[in-house]
Amino acid sequence: MDLLRHLRHFVVVARELHFGRAAQALGMAQPPLSQSIQRLERELAVELFDRSRRQVRLTTAGRLLLGEAEELLAGELRVRHLMRQVRDGALGVFRAGVPPETPAVTLRALLDRLAAAAPGLDVDLHELTSAEQVRMLAERRLDAGLLQYPEEPAGLRFGPPVTAPVGVLLPRASPLARPREVALADLAGLDLVAAPRSTAPGWYDHVLDVCRRHGFTPGRVRPARNPEFVFGLLLAGGAVALEPESLARREPRIAWRPLAGRPLVKRTAAAWPDRAPHPAAPMFGQFAAEVLATVEPAPPAAVTPSARPWPVLFDATSD
Repeated sequence: MDLLRHLRHFVVVARELHFGRAAQALGMAQPPLSQSIQRLERELAVELFDRSRRQVRLTTAGRLLLGEAEELLAGELRVRHLMRQVRDGALGVFRAGVPPETPAVTLRALLDRLAAAAPGLDVDLHELTSAEQVRMLAERRLDAGLLQYPEEPAGLRFGPPVTAPVGVLLPRASPLARPREVALADLAGLDLVAAPRSTAPGWYDHVLDVCRRHGFTPGRVRPARNPEFVFGLLLAGGAVALEPESLARREPRIAWRPLAGRPLVKRTAAAWPDRAPHPAAPMFGQFAAEVLATVEPAPPAAVTPSARPWPVLFDATSD
């Protein structure tokens, strides 16, 4: 027996005290409505309406049931609304990963978009490398991640990608910073500052392969995860980094020059498991693409003689 359906019929009849008007309000014929009320009365073993007079009246059982039925039906609506919000990704906990170098302004914009669209969603954000995110997505310990990748790992679904040309980061005082663009072959004899291979193996191998094919074999690869540390190694001399232009804007003494021929492009996109994904994952992917395409870090302040050698960008230590 569909108790809730019969209770809905009962409440309308109890309010109208007229089977014809109740049937019209419910959009059904009167005979099925009468049968529904009779079925409910048999199920509860009581009479809910006094039909002995020309006017329909509630019995004592009917009056007592009306309040309970209205409360029960209101609870059903709340449950359905709650589950619809969960299904739409507007409620619950959403575990997401972002790269450690993600600028604060980008994180703020992304979190603001999510909060505006789903104020009941608890976003549990984690600072993770691409490799860590891929592993945790596979283990279902993350609901979505923000990956920087040259290829799409298996088992993941991706949101809209945002691409950024990769150029050379080097000190402004370097002779290589004078031309408008730099060929990879011009970097011969220099070291390369890059994130450790373990953070994003696919991207790491792709960068070194492109460098070799274009005449640049680094003397050695110096690992650096924190942008502040990257800048310090570059300013010490003898090394360059290959990154998007946005990173250079954080340090006024670092210049960015595009690579001749544009051989390297960094692609970033949200990713989530292709099976049983979190309902909020596609929304996260769309918002991430929009934010990454529009939000840029603010220009750095001018450096004064009393300033530190380079600004502190992150207080968190890396492994």
